[in-house]
Amino acid sequence: MKKLLLFLLLFCSIQITLASQISCDKSDFVPIYTVIDDAVYDIRYYSSYNFTGNRINGYKAPIAYMTRDGAKALSIAANDLRQKGYRLLIWDSYRPQKAVDNFVEWINNPDDKGNKSFYPELKKSDLLKGQYIMAKSGHSRGSTVDLTLIKKDGSFVDMGGTFDLFSEISHPDYKKLSKLQKKNRKILHDAMIKAGFKGIDSEWWHFTLEKEPYPDTYFNFDVE
Repeated sequence: MKKLLLFLLLFCSIQITLASQISCDKSDFVPIYTVIDDAVYDIRYYSSYNFTGNRINGYKAPIAYMTRDGAKALSIAANDLRQKGYRLLIWDSYRPQKAVDNFVEWINNPDDKGNKSFYPELKKSDLLKGQYIMAKSGHSRGSTVDLTLIKKDGSFVDMGGTFDLFSEISHPDYKKLSKLQKKNRKILHDAMIKAGFKGIDSEWWHFTLEKEPYPDTYFNFDVE
């Protein structure tokens, strides 16, 4: 009986440790511009130019935050890419949990179609079912970033698709890309992997720090 009780106590302790938590502590976060002085920002969820067609809850300023570890690693990638003639254009990084909740609320509202150009081949309800949008996002843990390349003069780099396009086109290994588009995606991917990030199968622009400092914490402070 004592062994069973000990096992249950240990099991409960492990479960509590593994459980995710919500935090509003922003003390370990920094604006990316404080570590990368030549990045460009197009914070889509601060504007209405996103799949919902509205500014998203929690975005009170067009600023990109990351954990200190995430920003430091991103600066390594930026330095690498700078030597190749590129700069970073950042669409999103830290995302409050309230913003993710806003996404889910929008999906569950049948009367609000948002901007259909971001999901041209899908039904709105498919975005949550197909895991294009998750009820919990790695962005809310503070060490994920959505980004692309631009040239040093600010001109466009062809990646064969744009941010938040919910389509096979956005898959990093999409087969119908041109040689130039494949090359450009690889340049970004290789620099981010070398700096300690990992990508995902559905979005060529999305990278998360491999050794993220808060793997079980979802933050909910405003971007301001």
